[in-house]
Amino acid sequence: MRPEALNPLFVEAQALEGVGPKLMRPLEKLGLTRVRDLIYHLPERFVERHAVADLDEATVGENIIVALTVREHRSSTGRGPFRVLAEDARGNVCAISYFGRASYAAKKALPVGEKRWIAGRLDQYGQMLQMVHPDHIAEAASALAGQVREPVYGLSEGMTLGRITGLVGQALKPVPDLPEWCEPGLVERMGWPAWREALELAHRGPNPLARDRLAYDELLANGLALMLVRASNRTQKGLALVGDGRLRSKLSLPFALTGAQQRSIAEIEGDLAQSAPMLRLLQGDVGSGKTVVALNAMLIAVEAGAQAAMLAPTEILARQHHETLMRMVQGTGVEIALLTGRDKGRARESILMGLLDGSIDILVGTHAIFQEAVAYKNLALAVIDEQHRFGVSQRLLLARKGRRAPHFLAMTATPIPRTLTLAQYGEMDVSRLDELPPGRQAIDTRVIAIDRMDDVAGALARHLEGGGQAYWVCPMVRESEGDDLAAAEARFAALKVRFGDDVVLVHGQLRPEQKDAAMERFSSGAAKLLVATTVIEVGVDVPNATLMVIEQAERFGLAQLHQLRGRVGRGSEKSVCLLLRSAELSETGRKRLALMRETQDGFRLAEEDLELRGGGELLGTRQSGDTPFRVATLEQIQKLLPIAHDDARLLIERDGGLSGPRGEAARLLLYLFERDWGVQLLRGG
Repeated sequence: MRPEALNPLFVEAQALEGVGPKLMRPLEKLGLTRVRDLIYHLPERFVERHAVADLDEATVGENIIVALTVREHRSSTGRGPFRVLAEDARGNVCAISYFGRASYAAKKALPVGEKRWIAGRLDQYGQMLQMVHPDHIAEAASALAGQVREPVYGLSEGMTLGRITGLVGQALKPVPDLPEWCEPGLVERMGWPAWREALELAHRGPNPLARDRLAYDELLANGLALMLVRASNRTQKGLALVGDGRLRSKLSLPFALTGAQQRSIAEIEGDLAQSAPMLRLLQGDVGSGKTVVALNAMLIAVEAGAQAAMLAPTEILARQHHETLMRMVQGTGVEIALLTGRDKGRARESILMGLLDGSIDILVGTHAIFQEAVAYKNLALAVIDEQHRFGVSQRLLLARKGRRAPHFLAMTATPIPRTLTLAQYGEMDVSRLDELPPGRQAIDTRVIAIDRMDDVAGALARHLEGGGQAYWVCPMVRESEGDDLAAAEARFAALKVRFGDDVVLVHGQLRPEQKDAAMERFSSGAAKLLVATTVIEVGVDVPNATLMVIEQAERFGLAQLHQLRGRVGRGSEKSVCLLLRSAELSETGRKRLALMRETQDGFRLAEEDLELRGGGELLGTRQSGDTPFRVATLEQIQKLLPIAHDDARLLIERDGGLSGPRGEAARLLLYLFERDWGVQLLRGG
């Protein structure tokens, strides 16, 4: 149960003054539904403004506050801006320009003959000074006194900077003083402020010490929760699983196992033989053969007289795994069933009965496999595919399905740099598949300027006419006003004109049955071209698809590009990946696309991405909302994670876990960062 001291922070944002259903929509898009979310919505940057007596004191490109007297309104014909001509105390003229529908508000805010104090960026258009859409207009200088330094927050459509600033200010007022959870010597050595003060300082201005303190809190909460999982796991009694090899010896695989696969299977076999439940992560690059390793683990469980379950993040992927496993176990007598949310009636009842009486050895499915009605005779191993799509709390739900705590094998095809594995999977032992199976062909990767679109379309037409299939990936679903990002819906419409019913569309906003129907048409070969967003980056397996086109490839993270490229090259035919780049390409963008051409080693790409992105998103995962951190940046993770990890270990091993004064404070921290599943693992937690 959440400590009472934190209740003011978990009040819904709707309780704040001025927040109604209309404002909640943009807040929900930003993930700011509670007071706690708002206080951790830290500024992206700060605008520093210089108050000047007249324009002679200012330089072009500077953010200023200046008093101007309005002299004239000038409407333009066509799509030109509405301009307000105004002059300063010395008679210097400045044009205040507005585009679109803002002219009505501008006339009202800047009446002719009146003096106004204006805050904005001073620019130059031809020979004339100008401000485009100034930030603030006031009738008195005192009204802009607080705008000399102003935080700039991330926004969504329907949300203004002024509104979000006001809401954050409201959210900070009820923030309580909380006891210190950081090690006192560390706080002193780092020169960090206390938690509440750090929050206020971080919203008030650039303050590296305050930002580091808040990032450290998040890393400590994460590390502590993962260690509690690990410590709890060691105290549980699982079922030691020792297989006799009778089922594994019957597997007829069309390929020999790589050294990395054999090593990983041996590590898993050693873990399963222990009574303490296994908690292992299998990291494998695209096409490295994780499924075969997982099958070997599940067959050990079945040989030992137990059951195994495999959890996939989507129905498409669950069905695919089921088909693959069924092919592999032919002739072994192993019973494998599939259970998804779509299964109803007699078919579902039959599966539930088979799980309960033990006639089903392995269950493959989506979230449906840990619903309350699903009970197993003896679940001893759970395999979770694409681990980053599931939280620890979901894993704990599955753990309750066994008579004893089941062994866990998590898998991910997202290569993670060694320096960051600890941040996301600190509670697990790690096995790595760093070799590709023999015979897997390299994918011919080319970078092409987007202005050669006609050539690309021609090559695509020839590819489809030759009986091949292809993917076309766009950065977003639909274009927004003023945005030049390629949109899947628009590209689908254009390609459908040329290729007709051979084209299908898949994106995350479609209903599940629409997505499944489109994927089924493509998988069966009834459709030749799949236009999609990154929803296809994981798990889609169509060997006949040997061409991948990624539009505006510089917009994607390296790890994501690598995942997308991995959708081709899955059969015996040579595959090609075309990275379409925009005309304007940054130096970093150029380097990243060059790396994609140069290597197909996902682990190397992940390490390089870490270097190139610097303070950017964590391996491109923020594009899907999958990163576990909201506050900590990449530099802070690299700098502070080892310290937080050591501190968390000391707290558990030396300082009695969550008992004692500092332990009580650490409980608050876990609830604050919603890692409270760590607390639940403690006896009486």
